[in-house]
Amino acid sequence: MKKVLFINGSPNKGGNTAMLAKTLLNDMGYETLNLTDYKVYSYGQDFADDQFDEVLAKMKSAQIIVIGSPVYWHNICGSVRDLLDRFYGPVEQGGLSGRKLAFLFQGAAPEKWMLEAGEYTMKRFAGLYGIEYVGMATGLKQAKELAKALR
Repeated sequence: MKKVLFINGSPNKGGNTAMLAKTLLNDMGYETLNLTDYKVYSYGQDFADDQFDEVLAKMKSAQIIVIGSPVYWHNICGSVRDLLDRFYGPVEQGGLSGRKLAFLFQGAAPEKWMLEAGEYTMKRFAGLYGIEYVGMATGLKQAKELAKALR
């Protein structure tokens, strides 16, 4: 059985982002990591209570990683952005190869360019670290379709 990790960037743990993950990962057992429960500081910050290494260890132990973000200020939310930024340095290129990544990105009324910008970021992140990017879902119908790529 593949280990599946859902990283929820939303401060609303049971909100729309989590509902998309539930639809996407319907019959797959998965662990949810709510970024609001972890202290992952901005790139360049150095605090003793930083938990980036814990989050990274969970990502490294998963075969399937699903990152979810609400659309905030026309792009991915800050907690997800901080997580991605922190990979610079501690994780070498290709450091997560052999894994699959799906992206859940939703908001009240995002424009096409906003969704494209978020997906571009995730595709680049996946490519840099050797992860197979399987796609993005912004709604329940897309999440059901995207689930096929995770099997």
